[in-house]
Amino acid sequence: MKQSSVCRSCYRALLTALGIFVILAGVLAAYGWYKFFREEAQPAWITQDPDMRFKYGSIGAENDAGIPYWIFYVLPRMFPDKLPGPGGYASFGVAWEQGQELPIGFTKKTIGFPRVANTCSVCHTASYRVSEDSNPVYVLTGPNHTLNLEAFFRFLIDCAKDPRFNPDNMMAEIRLVTDLSWVDRLIYRFLLIPITKKRLLERESQFAWLYHPAFPEWGRGRDDAMNLTKYFMIRWPMDDSFGPTDMPSVWNLGKYKADQGMRMNFAGDSHDAYSVVIDSALGLLGAPPKDNEVFLKNIRWMLDYLVAARAPAYPFPIDPALAEKGKAVFDAQCATCHASARTGTIVPVDEVGTDRNRMDTWNERAAREANEVVQKMGITRKGLVEEPLTGYVAAFLDGIWLRAPYLHNGSVPSLKDLLEPPANRPSVFWRGYDVYDPERVGFRHDGEEARRIGTRHDVAAKGGGNQGHEFGTHLPPGEKAALLEYLKTL
Repeated sequence: MKQSSVCRSCYRALLTALGIFVILAGVLAAYGWYKFFREEAQPAWITQDPDMRFKYGSIGAENDAGIPYWIFYVLPRMFPDKLPGPGGYASFGVAWEQGQELPIGFTKKTIGFPRVANTCSVCHTASYRVSEDSNPVYVLTGPNHTLNLEAFFRFLIDCAKDPRFNPDNMMAEIRLVTDLSWVDRLIYRFLLIPITKKRLLERESQFAWLYHPAFPEWGRGRDDAMNLTKYFMIRWPMDDSFGPTDMPSVWNLGKYKADQGMRMNFAGDSHDAYSVVIDSALGLLGAPPKDNEVFLKNIRWMLDYLVAARAPAYPFPIDPALAEKGKAVFDAQCATCHASARTGTIVPVDEVGTDRNRMDTWNERAAREANEVVQKMGITRKGLVEEPLTGYVAAFLDGIWLRAPYLHNGSVPSLKDLLEPPANRPSVFWRGYDVYDPERVGFRHDGEEARRIGTRHDVAAKGGGNQGHEFGTHLPPGEKAALLEYLKTL
């Protein structure tokens, strides 16, 4: 009898202990979910305004590619020697609106803890100033010709490789700018800082070609998009191809008609706008989407936004009579490629004569493997063109005034220079200065400030050649001036 009572007491005690354990485990699991995985919606001022959503709205990159906010905040303070110049993140030429916490194209979202990632607008927000003492005007969906993307990539990797990137140093810097709770201090010290360092270092091999001694720097306003795809999506070993191109404008994407034989990207390596937006977003995510349905919903919103967007009007005076004369010149000299059934289709490289390096960074096999990767993610799209590349797409010219420098690789600083024979075009100029030059129809590309702020472009360097596109170069000066005036109206 006594033994039975003791057994029942032991059994009740065991059940009580087990219950307490289960409750504690549940509490710890809930707390762990709250601190690491809970997802908070971004504020209404971002999500309910289309322009704000394009600039700062998340597309899901924070899950795998996001950097914990306070690490992101202190990196320029800890490693000013690894920046391209003074000014913190502003030294990368990002578009940064007055009063905003982060530059355009940088998103902040809480997934357990605040994280920073990128969205499409980081590369697709143009800016210009009408004079040296004026504020910049930002144009959404335009090409970010001031952004030094390569320097930003290198900065993150170089910081992670530095022995100063450690919990002691980083926590000391974070304490100077914020007062974290003791739990968050432990999380940052023992989890977030070591994991962030590890993940950045894991990307070092994928960024190896950025350090290739035979390759020049991209310079402001350019990226090597297809090599990014090769090394990040299909994980090819580094080769000797190198083909940086200008950041493209992405306004009015509805003008591209795949059913009429039009192609997208500079070398026509993608079928349609939907595929391009998906592939670009996957590049930002750096991993399969967490939720395909949510991801594709964001893609459809983005595509609708880009289809509806229009090129901005030229902001300086235009001579209507001269522009009218210029239209006749345009119709005779330019319309065959840029305002006809040929627009948006591929012109053979032997015909246009421009630098072929961008075309040679990609091939049929790469397209096939990239399409297989996306298909395995459960995402359906027309995708990349699985055939050899032969030339470059004849560009639409809407908003051409804001798309300097010119040619696919940004090797000609202004439209006026483009109407000169290649031998007379600038062989060296500085990219990324944002003061506009209405006379030359482009940005100022020389002078003390342009050299201080910009990056040097040498047309003799690999991938930077300014040869080809000699259409209109033999026109008399009066017709060239009229044509330039008309191009301002597009």
